[in-house]
Amino acid sequence: MTPFLQMALALAVILFAAKLSAYLSARLGQPAVLGEIIAGLILGPSVIDLLHLPFMAGTSLAGTVSEFAELGVLLLMFLAGLELHFSELARNFKISVFAGSLGVIVPVLLGWGLGLLLGLDSIPALYLGLALGATSVSISAQTLMELKVLRTRVGLGLLGAAVFDDILVILLLSGFLAFTAGSSGLGPMFMILGRMLLFLVLSTGFGYLALPRISRRVSRLPVSQGPLTLAVIILLVYGLAAEMLGSMAAITGAFLAGLMFARTHEKQAVEAGITALAYGLFVPIFFVNIGLTINLRSLGPAALGMLAAIFLAAVAGKLAGASLGARLSGFTGREALQLGAGMVSRGEVGLIVASVGLNQRLVNPAEFSAIVGMVILTTVITPPALRYLFNLPLKQASLVPPRPPEPEEAA
Repeated sequence: MTPFLQMALALAVILFAAKLSAYLSARLGQPAVLGEIIAGLILGPSVIDLLHLPFMAGTSLAGTVSEFAELGVLLLMFLAGLELHFSELARNFKISVFAGSLGVIVPVLLGWGLGLLLGLDSIPALYLGLALGATSVSISAQTLMELKVLRTRVGLGLLGAAVFDDILVILLLSGFLAFTAGSSGLGPMFMILGRMLLFLVLSTGFGYLALPRISRRVSRLPVSQGPLTLAVIILLVYGLAAEMLGSMAAITGAFLAGLMFARTHEKQAVEAGITALAYGLFVPIFFVNIGLTINLRSLGPAALGMLAAIFLAAVAGKLAGASLGARLSGFTGREALQLGAGMVSRGEVGLIVASVGLNQRLVNPAEFSAIVGMVILTTVITPPALRYLFNLPLKQASLVPPRPPEPEEAA
């Protein structure tokens, strides 16, 4: 079988399994994303190991599927940004700062203390805390969109808090790696902070001043799907710039690109095209790929006890930190709990942080396996937890009222 046929077969199996599992999950009253992640676990090395079966051997198929998945998460976060607007996030700025900051600080301190109790040295223990501080908002964003509550106070607060979480975790991790490498002073952290600010200023300025005009002109050109192609180009460029210029996650850049396109006249046409492209191909692969990258068989007896402790600390830290930040910002107890639950998932961001620890030899294989186990467990429990909390027989949080058109949109 040629490499192309192997890829075609793998993608066909993955997409079929994703949609079937999503349907079964919905029939059981759970978010579709939960079924897709579980499908990935079954297809992955934990059970079947689809990408390494004998007739799939000899190719870089796992890398190809992973790249499809990366495109999926970028498209997903672009759609999340497309449903919102800066003015809506600005009204929730306080909750974003409080929940995002405490949602990192509390898990980091809790993980550091847990690491010391487990007998780790100070440096590996602090790294464990940083691993617990990460958050992947893509899982929660998809679940909130399924529940049609993305534009509630909780949804807006959660997305804003995730941006602050991303910035703070990257700053702390960068400073930590510089310290362990022998660098002195705060220079590396200030350099990274400066690059983040530069990216945010340039990307926001381009989105406000140039993008609406460019989008309007492209829509008038005799080119098929011009605005849609422009949107794909912009989200890819923003994702690249976020990582290469701003030292941030590419998903943050894609989310910001969605926010920028939400201000254009072509929003509806772009949204329809991106939705078809994302959910027809790339997004299901992203959620299945989370399971494909996990090998639960690697969790030996030595790692199981540590996994249980780390998992409990991961859930408690995010719930306590983010919920406390939400309460301090005026959220009700239920809203605070919903937001805290939405911050629990570590997803692909947690896997990236875990890989950094293994590559830098900050953790041994058993500790790495425990951290990876924590990532997959927090990712799996987040969608059903959010569905349960948003479906409690209490008054639902009211949607944010539709925003008035801005001058350039009304023109």
